[in-house]
Amino acid sequence: MKNYSGENIRNIGTGSHGGSGKTSLVEAMLYTMGATTRLGSVEQGNTISDYNEDEIERQISISTSLLHAEWNKHKINIIDNPGFFDFFGDVINGLSCVENVLLLISASSGIEVGSEQIWSLAEKYQKPVTFILNKLDRENINFDDIVNRMKERFGHNIMLAQFPVETGHNFYKIVDLFKMKMVTYPQDQTGKSTQEEIPADLKGRADELRTQLIEAVAESDDALLEKFFEVGELSDEEFKTGFKKGFLNRKLFPIFCTSATHNVGVSSLLDFIVDYSPAPTDMPAFKSTDDSERKPSDNEPLTASIFKTVSEAHVGELSFVRVFSGILKSGDEVLNSTQGSTERVGQIFDLSGKNKQNVDQLHAGDIGALVKLKGTHTGDTLCTKSKPFQLPKPELPEPLVMLAFSPKSKGDEGKISSGFHALHEEDPSFIIRFDPELKQTIIAGQGELHLDIIVKRLKQKFGVEVNIKDPKIPYRETIKGKSDGKYRHKKQSGGAGQFAEVWMRIEPQPRGEGLLFTNSLVGQNVDRVYVTSVEKGVNAACEEGIIAGYRVVDLKVDFYDGKMHPVDSSDIAFQIAGKAAFKEGFTQAKPVLLEPIYNIEVKVPEEYMGDVMGDISSKRGKISGMDSEGSFQVIKAKVPLAELHKYSTTLRSMTQGRGIFTQKFSHYEEVPHEMAQKIIEQAKKEKEEQH
Repeated sequence: MKNYSGENIRNIGTGSHGGSGKTSLVEAMLYTMGATTRLGSVEQGNTISDYNEDEIERQISISTSLLHAEWNKHKINIIDNPGFFDFFGDVINGLSCVENVLLLISASSGIEVGSEQIWSLAEKYQKPVTFILNKLDRENINFDDIVNRMKERFGHNIMLAQFPVETGHNFYKIVDLFKMKMVTYPQDQTGKSTQEEIPADLKGRADELRTQLIEAVAESDDALLEKFFEVGELSDEEFKTGFKKGFLNRKLFPIFCTSATHNVGVSSLLDFIVDYSPAPTDMPAFKSTDDSERKPSDNEPLTASIFKTVSEAHVGELSFVRVFSGILKSGDEVLNSTQGSTERVGQIFDLSGKNKQNVDQLHAGDIGALVKLKGTHTGDTLCTKSKPFQLPKPELPEPLVMLAFSPKSKGDEGKISSGFHALHEEDPSFIIRFDPELKQTIIAGQGELHLDIIVKRLKQKFGVEVNIKDPKIPYRETIKGKSDGKYRHKKQSGGAGQFAEVWMRIEPQPRGEGLLFTNSLVGQNVDRVYVTSVEKGVNAACEEGIIAGYRVVDLKVDFYDGKMHPVDSSDIAFQIAGKAAFKEGFTQAKPVLLEPIYNIEVKVPEEYMGDVMGDISSKRGKISGMDSEGSFQVIKAKVPLAELHKYSTTLRSMTQGRGIFTQKFSHYEEVPHEMAQKIIEQAKKEKEEQH
């Protein structure tokens, strides 16, 4: 296997709304580059990048896959990312490792909410973007209309690199504005194109668009603009250098035309990637978490990032690695600067889906896979031991779906916990945590499919199964009125007795102020040493809850009087009396239940807005605002957490998979009386069943 240096490598990553044809495009690229002998299809379940059984069964990409092939003496590394929102964590990690984001838009569906997400992500990480208008072989395509909408939404720096001679079933001829030729593709999917002069009836349009392209290149660079004003044109070399620079600096975004399933337009796209897309060594210096810098060069110390961990049968764990600087060699001992541990680099693979080839090293800019690293996980940095350097981890989205679980078989708790923690290390957007308040272990992720796959992997990899259930809602208890609580604890039985009497006042505090315990004792009725005992009793009652078993918040307790006995009073007696006095006072102070309210932002195409708003209202939600973003509407609302369970599935079915949402905790507010009564009844019933 060849070793490629950085200037001969191109790293590209796919991104789009689900169903735009990413996997089919990657399949056509590999076939055109001669890496495969046939064109696989998603429907037949025989593509190189979607090779695990869940992907084949569901006909969607679930996991990022790594592929590569050679084109014009350059190695092209392809990171094929999922389009389904549940796996957006993978997309973020995958696109952090490339210099060119291929943003696919389906010509039959137009700009979708997933297209917007990828665009925003590329903007956040300052990645060059190549737009690919795919599925131009579909009927009833209005090419100019889609391009205009793309310019409106993504800005006028989007430039046509090509245009189709015809769309629909006659889509096999493209006018290429870089080569100024008409490129014809055979209708046998081989992708081997021929070039000829642009026909007279298309020449005027081609010249006009080429001029627009040259002007855009000139405008992206002051020196070129001066030259263009003087001479009225740019030489081929100036155009190429100017375009590469403008593309790298996100001032120019070309649009390419393809039909991935018919392998039309793919060879021209590969030519562009090699000739115009930045090499890893063209990129500016990258920064560490402490803002120090390194250049993307073989001559710098080693810096590499693990961006994905997968488990393969017969191989074990594979860690996808991107080398940012230096050379990673088999046999090296390196520092994991994230964990503060050392690793021995074993075998290094070049991957194409599940196909592996051994290589002895990876140069700066290259991407490959390492096998059986002992303590290195997704998001970790590997570097030269003597020159530590840590890359910042990409920011992953907040979880949108939470579920609780219990073991199917007694005694499996340990295996389940270590299994879930291992799956979190593979996929950091999956989270497991114990909630001490709810006394439940919670798993959380980006959607129900995300968690379905995780639970399935737990069974496949660790041989244990869990029962999934809805998590409890972390309600709170508080009061609306004031009251007094008094309690005398007296116990006489052989030996020392127990005696304590506690008097306290209880009143509400503003929302979010928590629990305030004070004492205004005067005189010698109660020794001050027992103040902390009473406080302990009150805190214990607050933790356990009084009306429904939920934590008590936002009230003030003043311990103002009581009695003690010189012999029978003790710490435990005052704890018991304090707890009982508080419970008595609480139940007489108009107790209420509070529920968590979440801020949600829902982004949907305009035609679904009415349905989504109606659904939010039916969930006791309050709409707090609306914004337009291109052809999408963003609805902001406050919704009780109890109503948000499985909302990702509801939204998906309501919008045919074209809506997305985010959620974040906002505040607590009172539960409506009738609902509160039901919650209290349910809590009593559960308590009786336990005893």
